[in-house]
Amino acid sequence: MTWANFYLFCFLIGFSLSLLSFLAGAVHLHVPAKLHLHLPAQALHGKAIAGIRGGVRGGQAHAGGGISWLNASTILAFLAWFGGTGYILTRNSHIVAALSLLISAAVGLVGGWMVFAFMARIVRVSERQMLDWDYRLEGSVGTLSSAIRENGTGEITFERNGAIKSAIARSEDGKPLPKGAEVVISRYENGIAFVERWEDFTR
Repeated sequence: MTWANFYLFCFLIGFSLSLLSFLAGAVHLHVPAKLHLHLPAQALHGKAIAGIRGGVRGGQAHAGGGISWLNASTILAFLAWFGGTGYILTRNSHIVAALSLLISAAVGLVGGWMVFAFMARIVRVSERQMLDWDYRLEGSVGTLSSAIRENGTGEITFERNGAIKSAIARSEDGKPLPKGAEVVISRYENGIAFVERWEDFTR
């Protein structure tokens, strides 16, 4: 394998996987289940965000986590910049192989650092300390988008952390509730929100 082919291979790997990661994560590209791939950039990027935000312990958010500079996104960026620069140098200049390698590595590090800085800024801007009650649905007030039959289920729509969500709903006492009724989630178990009428809950 020549140096030009090596650099081209690095560029194609870095650029194509970065593009696939972007399409799968940002544009929500869906592929058939049999062809589903767990892209490393998505997984590590998700872990990086989780590390920044920190876990929840006893109702208090703890800081101290941080996004690692060595993650899939920065590695792929390094490969793309490294490979692209090396390919251009070997094809269009007469620089010796060792010097081309050093220049390409330096440019690759700059590219990886730029992606890392961009990711860190995005995470910092979107970072918000989350307490345990931010994850709990109990106490959320919503509206039944589908009526609940007697001892049956319906659907509740409610707002949580600035997003509209829905869940399967069952009345706490087993009585029917009409569509459009204002209810409050009293408990959430096994994916089912048990609800009461708002006026009954506040008595």
